[in-house]
Amino acid sequence: MKKRIGLFFLLIILLTISCGDNFPVIEDLGNTDYRLVDQYANETVFPDNIKGKIVIAGYIFTNCPDICPLTTNNMRLIQERLKGEGIEGVQFISISFDPDNDSPEVLKKFAEIRNLDLSNWTFLTGEKPVVDELMKHVGVLAVPGDSTVFPSGKVSYYYIHTDRIQLIDEEGKIRKNYPGSSINIDEIVNDVKQFVR
Repeated sequence: MKKRIGLFFLLIILLTISCGDNFPVIEDLGNTDYRLVDQYANETVFPDNIKGKIVIAGYIFTNCPDICPLTTNNMRLIQERLKGEGIEGVQFISISFDPDNDSPEVLKKFAEIRNLDLSNWTFLTGEKPVVDELMKHVGVLAVPGDSTVFPSGKVSYYYIHTDRIQLIDEEGKIRKNYPGSSINIDEIVNDVKQFVR
């Protein structure tokens, strides 16, 4: 009898635990203000612009030859999967850590070339000191690498950077990090479901 009562109370406790409790807070962005601009050159304040939404955030630069296109494509696959399953209220954010080159116009073209659905996906950039501080806060390292100058005069440059997609809750708290270029789509979709009400 005592065993049954114990199991009953354990079940009650498990059912009352908040879904998000399975995901410790990695970093709280909730009390910060990063003044950025989106792909339409509209000014916005991050993370105020995402409060109240579950967020999938990726960190990129548009000249990236490998990791960033894979990260962006994986975010597209996640977006399609969530929409296909009727899961709403999820916002996608791609933030460039290369603001000197990734202007709003460049980010807009980057999205258009890939035919991305921007109905719930925003690309952000801003002044370099602001972006650098944001990258530090979210734990993304981006170090300039070698550059190449082609005979045409075109310069190709690189960053050695953190391969990252993050799950951010409705209060602006980072709850989980994933490898952006090789993320398990099933894993992040299942994680998002635990936060969606």
